[in-house]
Amino acid sequence: MNDARRAHPFDEQREAGPARASFMNVPGSPVETRRQMLVKIAWMLLWMIYLAYPVGNLLHGGHSLAGEVLGWACLAFFVGGYVLLVIFRSTAGMRPRACRAVVAAMVVFAIASACVLGGAFLTLFIYASVCVAIITPARYALRALGGMAALTATVGLLIHAGGDDIATFTLSAFLSGIAMTGLQRLVATMKELREARAAVAHLAASEERLRLARDLHDLLGHSLSLITLKSELAGRFMDAGKDEAARAQVADIEQVARQSLIDVREAVTGFRRPTLPVELAAARTALVAAQVRLEAAPELAEAWPGLANEESGVLAWALREAVTNIVRHGEGATVCTVTADESWEASGERYAVLEIADNGRGPGKSQPGNGLSGLQERLALVGGRLESGPGERGRGFRLRASVPLRTVTAPVAPQPSEKS
Repeated sequence: MNDARRAHPFDEQREAGPARASFMNVPGSPVETRRQMLVKIAWMLLWMIYLAYPVGNLLHGGHSLAGEVLGWACLAFFVGGYVLLVIFRSTAGMRPRACRAVVAAMVVFAIASACVLGGAFLTLFIYASVCVAIITPARYALRALGGMAALTATVGLLIHAGGDDIATFTLSAFLSGIAMTGLQRLVATMKELREARAAVAHLAASEERLRLARDLHDLLGHSLSLITLKSELAGRFMDAGKDEAARAQVADIEQVARQSLIDVREAVTGFRRPTLPVELAAARTALVAAQVRLEAAPELAEAWPGLANEESGVLAWALREAVTNIVRHGEGATVCTVTADESWEASGERYAVLEIADNGRGPGKSQPGNGLSGLQERLALVGGRLESGPGERGRGFRLRASVPLRTVTAPVAPQPSEKS
């Protein structure tokens, strides 16, 4: 079964994913490294630009020294709570009670600063509304955000803010919370899709293992039963002194054993040969881990019509090699495109063409490695060709594998014999 494990090398392709994605993080997913945490906090702080309103008010609003100290303290605690919420939400073992406490403190700071320092601090309700959307279950989100919008309007009326300011901050708080709720649902859907793709790849591998088990059972069950029967018969002939008959049975046993060995080798070879649907599922899983979107031709999900097993297996090897190169060496790649096509040669021979391309930085001046050399040898065995190099306009890397497309005829059903 070691060969079976090598036939579906998801682990090998995943190894390079975290290495390339060490500085990246899917929205809403837990961070795994300190660098990811710093990047996530930096992106979060980028959206704090709207705090320019209360900061400008503190700098030029003519507040007393006590008011300025209170205002800066409220802003510091508010931003600290916001960052703390991100950390709680991004680390393993998150405690919902702690998150709710942080959000409640942020709402209190927003109310206190707006009541004491004026309408410019109504901006804090926008961030508080976003945080409420983060921690609130989807079924209660609309009511919670409506309550935050009502609280924003009420505080605005109590501090006698302008009507335009009240409408602007109230609507912004509500819409920002709705947008965050939608993002939360999108993140959950993305997670489910990634899990579904991984499950599909696992099921495809399991289906291959079940096929091998069925083939071995059918092959060896009949052969071993026949060998057992003939061995018993040879023993009886030897006991009866019929040496010639016993030798004939032993010769039959040898022939059956040799044929069984041939059948088992063919079955195992078929199991070790990769298929396009299985490799496509594995490629999707590996590329998702490497933060690369896969755009594949729909016909690759099924067996390529008219493509023999040997040629299909070589194209599957080409897909595996190309995806491995993208995961390991495709710096800057965000999209991997897999297309299927057919071409006609001048000799009239038809070829199936599989092309894999990415939008990364390209191969540069590096020479082809052992993987591409081995793939070229595989293609040569079935009369195929390999082309590789920079993609369109010199960007990215393109791998193009071509194999002869021979017509596979279906077996003709036997006609019922006529009764005499």
